[in-house]
Amino acid sequence: MRYPNEMERRNVGILGATGMVGQRFIQLLANHPWFNITWLAASERSAGKTYAEACKWKLDTPLPAHIAQMTLQPNVPELATGELPRIIFAALDAEIARELEPKFAAAGCAVISNSSAFRMTHDVPLVVPEVNADHLGVLERQATRSASGGYIVTNPNCSAIGLVLALKPLEEAFGIDSLFVTTMQAVSGAGFPGVASLDILGNVVPYIKNEEEKMQEEVGKLLGNADARGFHPLDAKVSAHCNRVAVIDGHTECVSIKLKTRATYEEIVAAWESFQPLSGKGHEGLHLPSAPLFPVEYAAEEARPQPRLDLMRGNGMATTVGRLRPCTIFDWKFVLLSHNTIRGAAGAAILNAEILAVLGKFDFRKWPSQQSEIAGAVPA
Repeated sequence: MRYPNEMERRNVGILGATGMVGQRFIQLLANHPWFNITWLAASERSAGKTYAEACKWKLDTPLPAHIAQMTLQPNVPELATGELPRIIFAALDAEIARELEPKFAAAGCAVISNSSAFRMTHDVPLVVPEVNADHLGVLERQATRSASGGYIVTNPNCSAIGLVLALKPLEEAFGIDSLFVTTMQAVSGAGFPGVASLDILGNVVPYIKNEEEKMQEEVGKLLGNADARGFHPLDAKVSAHCNRVAVIDGHTECVSIKLKTRATYEEIVAAWESFQPLSGKGHEGLHLPSAPLFPVEYAAEEARPQPRLDLMRGNGMATTVGRLRPCTIFDWKFVLLSHNTIRGAAGAAILNAEILAVLGKFDFRKWPSQQSEIAGAVPA
């Protein structure tokens, strides 16, 4: 394991750099202490243009001047000009990712993906570092790992990330039997141009393609176990209803949960508030630059959380929970909020890259013969 004072600054690239998640990658990596953007790629129609020429910048901070002048590369490794970085953040649609991400892994790159294309693949870790960093050891089984050193690691669906952060401390303390979740998801989750204004203004759209299936599958993989035989999903029933609402950023979720062990209001809140798996008691902590000190924050006010008021807790990387109260069908119910393009997308991938750096998974000089350790190395 490597600690922050030993960390060198590494060059990184971004696939799908002009899209909304690509833009968020650029914003969050602009002043990152461990990573330096040196390579940007986009579709064939944008390759060869400067970033400023090809991108309609939509974020609330200025486009960094040096990024604006960078020339966009073709989105295939064999056509890359200059030095191809060995760390690639991928912000691609699933169908495109399914074709391109394996090519970059085969070329010896660590592909940190935000796409759904390989999330449920048997040898690809689906990771939220506070929840299941020990699953990262599975990447050693990927065929490209022994051939070129490259691999793919994914982060979950934007609505699943906020949910599993709230569920992990409850699963550890009480066990989860079943849960029912209804989401109210922001329009930024659909990218740009996304949902047409006449479809969403003054409206709720009760359908997001594949979203319910993703949530139900991914929660099981994230909260389950991984060993030499593969992934073993959590033995719990999950039912999801997913809706698009007229909010710019921030996914709100209403959760009803049945626990395996009875718990009081005070015990549940204490489980959330003491949840610090990356910086908790008993070790120095990992001090990952993007990790919030408290991944789950409880808002005791009766009308919280709200996107306008709570979205940027933990710099957009924390899940806010509130309105914990008894449920007449299950045991308890509560509301959670998470930032869908920071914690739910680019920020999640960057945090995955940070834990990979600490675990030595970017030490390319050792590949492939000396890379034998399995990531269970996160301090307990």
